[in-house]
Amino acid sequence: MNAPYTLPFDDSECNADQVPLVGGKNASLGELVAAGDAVTVPPGFAVTTAFYEAFLSARDLDDYVEGRIAETDVGDAGAVEDASADIRARITDAPFPDALADELETAWEALRERTPGDEFEVAVRSSATAEDLPDASFAGQQDTYLNVRGFERVKRRTRECMASLFTPRAIAYREENGFDHDDVLISVGVQAMVDARSSGVMFTVNPANGDRSKVRIESNWGLGEAVVSGEVTPDSFLVDKPVYSVVERNISEKRVMTVSTEDGTTEAPIEDERRDEPSLTDDEITELTDVAKAIERHYGEPQDIEWALSETGGEHRIYVLQSRPETTWREQTESGSPSPMSDSQSTAERILDRL
Repeated sequence: MNAPYTLPFDDSECNADQVPLVGGKNASLGELVAAGDAVTVPPGFAVTTAFYEAFLSARDLDDYVEGRIAETDVGDAGAVEDASADIRARITDAPFPDALADELETAWEALRERTPGDEFEVAVRSSATAEDLPDASFAGQQDTYLNVRGFERVKRRTRECMASLFTPRAIAYREENGFDHDDVLISVGVQAMVDARSSGVMFTVNPANGDRSKVRIESNWGLGEAVVSGEVTPDSFLVDKPVYSVVERNISEKRVMTVSTEDGTTEAPIEDERRDEPSLTDDEITELTDVAKAIERHYGEPQDIEWALSETGGEHRIYVLQSRPETTWREQTESGSPSPMSDSQSTAERILDRL
């Protein structure tokens, strides 16, 4: 049976065993769909590595990429920059063959039918086969595009995500770490956008000291990119997992937030009256802690999670956008320096963590 060119996140085949087909990020989204009722993932689909390989083969791009890298002195930063620019231009300028374009449009139309509202916008995210893995720091090396409207833009952004497999940084990283360029493939995730009131990240371990009895939540108004990029000092909450008590609360002066525009996203000033206002309520913090615990149980290890909260008519909903292994304390534990609470978790926490 031939590998599919597109695969919905809620398909049973989109899981951790399918990283070679859907990449690390999309595999994680498929796992999150299966993590239980506490976890809600915006609907979407993976444009698989089979699609990527068929595209490159049909346009003779695979041979071009191999030859262009082979002739490049990877020790010369300028030469790598030039090779990267040439390869990315070839990929982004090459049209998809009709059969692949039709497959992509069919998946996009099916997603649009599942998404209420007049304005249908998606995030188009890269998902490399060596990305978001515990032993390889590929996260953030490939492109993400938010608030993409219309199928023509989806096609363009999909090609740009594929081309981002060959940024100078990505080429150099693979060379330095012994990854064969032919063995690292890319999938692309197309996912319905969340109209976020608040967004951010959370860690199912205290990143300051490795304490696994805590959850660290960071949040800001609007989309989460301002938090991830460091453009804003977010609100920060440290929560005790067993009893859901907020043991540390830091409300920052939040001056900017990421908002949607017709061309993608931009940074916008936050209204004066909301700058010092908490971007999460205590009830929302409790719900996020529940989500964090459910995801950690599913994976069986500490996680680094991206989330967004939408609010309509006074009712809110929490969406999980990504989860990947928390690396800092994992690496210390694997090196023989166990983090606090990893082996001495209290009996009370073990009981309460299952409730």
